[in-house]
Amino acid sequence: MQITWLGHSGFRIEIESAVLLIDPWFTGNPMFPAARQDEATKEATHILLTHAHGDHAADAAGLSADLGIPVACIHEVSHWLNTQGAQTIGFGKGGTLSLGGAKVTMVNAVHTASIDFKAGGLMPAGSAAGFMIAGEGHTIYVSGDTDIMADMAWMGELHQPDIGILSCGGHYTMDMERAAWAARKYFSFRWVIPCHYKTFPLLAQDTGALRAGLPPGITLLEPEVLEPIRL
Repeated sequence: MQITWLGHSGFRIEIESAVLLIDPWFTGNPMFPAARQDEATKEATHILLTHAHGDHAADAAGLSADLGIPVACIHEVSHWLNTQGAQTIGFGKGGTLSLGGAKVTMVNAVHTASIDFKAGGLMPAGSAAGFMIAGEGHTIYVSGDTDIMADMAWMGELHQPDIGILSCGGHYTMDMERAAWAARKYFSFRWVIPCHYKTFPLLAQDTGALRAGLPPGITLLEPEVLEPIRL
């Protein structure tokens, strides 16, 4: 299995026979080198969106059309993306998709959800979500944009993820300290990968507080853009 950070909250996850692009935001992303987009999307099989904010979803319709692959996301967003020329797989929280042998379950997240990158103001767009992605003997929890929530207790017990990809830049999501607390309280991760940080000055610029707050036995894997993590 291979996990590659695409900057901000974007990831490329190669698992089973799937190549999943999670929240792939390239246009205007200051963390991503635009000239390397083809490398990031090569042989992708599916796009997964946690929610419809522009820093997660603005490129989804164009990528779906260009690559000829579907976007899997919450039902309401899938309908809107259809009108933009995307192929979609709409589903809901608790639903599980089999994508190239990987099992992808949508779970809850606590965050706003709207289409905020089109003219005409904000457009309601379902609700925010996270994903549990199981395959190759691992389960990855992609938190999406969220704060700590009590749902993490049953999510950790039921899905038993060993890898946590956690939004932790603060201001809009959990900060580093809160993400570390959630990891200690609700999960039994072996590895934690931070995201939704560094992108803008408003967000946390380093992972020191997260590293300090994680208990022994959890390895913090601080990603570099387009440098694969192999597990």
